Amino acid sequence: MPVRPTPQPLHRQLRDLMMERIASGEWSPGTYLPPETRLAQDYGVAVGTLRKALLDLAQEGVVQRRQGKGTVVASHDSDAVLFRFFNLRRPDGGTMTPESRVLARARMVPDSADAQALNMATGAEAIRITRAREADGAPILFEHILLDAARFGPLETTPEILPNTLYQLYQTDYGATVHRAREILRATAADGPCAHELGLAPGTPLLHIRRVALDYAGAPIELRLSWVNPEAARYEADV
Repeated sequence: MPVRPTPQPLHRQLRDLMMERIASGEWSPGTYLPPETRLAQDYGVAVGTLRKALLDLAQEGVVQRRQGKGTVVASHDSDAVLFRFFNLRRPDGGTMTPESRVLARARMVPDSADAQALNMATGAEAIRITRAREADGAPILFEHILLDAARFGPLETTPEILPNTLYQLYQTDYGATVHRAREILRATAADGPCAHELGLAPGTPLLHIRRVALDYAGAPIELRLSWVNPEAARYEADV
């Protein structure tokens, strides 16, 4: 029987207890939670308190409330993930649906800063996926995706064709759910393969996005380094 939370506010403590069960895999993505009355009874709280905790989880994107069906742990279907974590828009502000082209997959040893971002030991191997992404037939960004090879090693070769939305693959094949992401933006300039893939002259100004994708517990899953052509896309996020 779950332990009843005692500190205040009660619904936030209840939210934390349920989040622990989701993070542990007891309630996996796509799983319906027990009925509200049963959960309230298990935790020894009022149904109203339980509903506040579920509302918090729903607002965080952890669960979805489905009318007439109950509450389900959110899963990463492609469209939902794309528009939750993809913060690039057309220059006029309209949404775009990017398509990815994988350029290379390889094992490599990341530098100390990248290894630290992934909580990897210095000298440990990572899988690096290099992609170009296009929208409306034109390249908009070039990116490196780094993953700890100890966990994601098969991605070096499998599947043969990588899906456009990798977060869904992480969840279904590796039990790794991206819950939130931390991004750092800076200005940079195009060079080398990046300039070539984007069809830009070396030195052209670009937007660089460094994103660390985190799981429910705040542990890193993925480091993504993206170089964006600001003439083809603009960055837009709600804060």
